[in-house]
Amino acid sequence: MVTCKNLYENKNIEVVETRGDVKVLEYKKDLSVNATNAVAAYFASEMNVRKRQVLIELKGNAYTISAGAMQWTSGAVSMAADVKGFGDLFGKALSSKVTKESAIKPKYQGNGLLMLEPTYKHILLEEVSQWGGIVLDDGLFLACESKVQQKVVARTNLSSAVLGREGLFNLCLKGEGIAVLESPVPRDELIEFLLENDEVRIDGNYAIAWSDSLDFRVEKSSKSLIGSAVSGEGLVNVYRGTGRILMAPIE
Repeated sequence: MVTCKNLYENKNIEVVETRGDVKVLEYKKDLSVNATNAVAAYFASEMNVRKRQVLIELKGNAYTISAGAMQWTSGAVSMAADVKGFGDLFGKALSSKVTKESAIKPKYQGNGLLMLEPTYKHILLEEVSQWGGIVLDDGLFLACESKVQQKVVARTNLSSAVLGREGLFNLCLKGEGIAVLESPVPRDELIEFLLENDEVRIDGNYAIAWSDSLDFRVEKSSKSLIGSAVSGEGLVNVYRGTGRILMAPIE
């Protein structure tokens, strides 16, 4: 039996979000400072630049995490490569080349605690089933329940990758379960679009996640070249169909 002290009762740690087995811990202040960096640490905390960690309470289930993201485990927790055979290994190796995600993601399962490495990024907890399928921008994936399916999706047209400054391939999560994502901005600043057979046009690479049911293309901001030139917005990212989009106010 393992007893973990100075975690849940630590007054400097606040549980800012909980979803299922996952808790997001946020450190109110960085106490590991000295006289040299104390001032910078103080103002960083005031501006919401804080360390955050993800704590997963395993109860006989399994979570797949990004390679190198584990900090510690306690209890009867075992790790295995989330690979089903040589063919699966080869496929995931190819996927890593095009999505910039790690080829092999470790899977932790059992009964106990799994703590991920600290990060200064903001943590999003999403229920994958509410998206149908969620396409992620590069570097957003941190962890997910192992029952969630991971696959690579390609752009519907080459122009959306070349002109839209997006990769030609992206990681897509499908099924049912929790996904843990690292966002450049907090959830309070993210703009969410809910589309019902409509479209959203975004000038720049601001969308960080979107439903795989949406058709993503890059088009001129106006039907005419003169109109696009006058508006100052030559090309825009266009998402059409029915689904959801999460957009950050900054890139």
